Amino acid sequence: MRPATLADVAAIAGVSAKTVSNVMLDRGRVAEGTRQRVLSAANQVGYRPNPAGRGLSSGKTGRVAIVVPMLYQPYFAEIAEGLILALGEQGYATTLRIAPNAAAELAAATGVTTGDVDGVILCPHGLNDDLLADRELPRPFVQLGGPPTRRGDCVVMGEREGAYAAARHLLDLGRRRIALVWNASDAAAPGGDRYRGYLDALADRGVEPDSSLYVYGSDWDRRMSGYEAMVSLLLSGQTFDAALCVNDALAVGAMRALRSHGRRIPDDVAVTGFDDTAEGRFTTPSLTTVNPRKDEMVRLAVEMLLERLGGYDGPFRQVRTGADLVVRRSTDPSSGE
Repeated sequence: MRPATLADVAAIAGVSAKTVSNVMLDRGRVAEGTRQRVLSAANQVGYRPNPAGRGLSSGKTGRVAIVVPMLYQPYFAEIAEGLILALGEQGYATTLRIAPNAAAELAAATGVTTGDVDGVILCPHGLNDDLLADRELPRPFVQLGGPPTRRGDCVVMGEREGAYAAARHLLDLGRRRIALVWNASDAAAPGGDRYRGYLDALADRGVEPDSSLYVYGSDWDRRMSGYEAMVSLLLSGQTFDAALCVNDALAVGAMRALRSHGRRIPDDVAVTGFDDTAEGRFTTPSLTTVNPRKDEMVRLAVEMLLERLGGYDGPFRQVRTGADLVVRRSTDPSSGE
């Protein structure tokens, strides 16, 4: 059966096809009674506006690109889902793009791979000011997470505060040999706000950082990186009583390695993660982690993008969210979670 057309709706509503178009595109002055008649007719025949046609007539597509570096890591999958739902509530369709490296992120930000959308929300993994320097950004662009850049609106996660809270929690439990489980892309030297939070907590308690307790996996994938990083630490012979993992994915792998080598969690080694992804509630034991307020980050990113799409052309903005420690049994056996 052929799809319903403007003419079909117009015939039932007793109006012109132009009037139907005006109602569907929410433009021009249409009497309320006529508008309701058109919408009822459209519903009756199952008419759906053609997004491509709407884009040709208005210059807008009604679509937003969501760009993430990967989907196999739960954090990015959860953020992407939140953005899709939040934008859908505002009437925007979404297109999900995977940008596995900085070059792909740059292509998305500069419109090379996002020419078919009205705006872009990008969760960066490698994008930075040097890459964006002197580049034209042809459409509204909002960065969610990662080090802030000066070329777009940014929602900045409370990474330092979260890592500081996690490390302080371990120190308050009496742990002093706190391993840092990192990822290979930063293996030359840890850096960024999570590392600074870790160092600040140690300094506040008078504990010297020990780089022999820094271990790295091959990437951010829980299936091997956290596991292999923790195995390398166990085989090194270093003594440690806690592990601060820079995300939940690495923590899940690290916990498996500890169990497979006979270490009890948290009796022998307390473990923390970061991101408060859903899987942390179901590990054995449940994972102490940092909640970076993902819902708030999503809300702020969508709000800023919609403001840009609505015509706001003021200075680029940076909005910082906080972070909350979620204590579970991987550090505290008495925790109810």
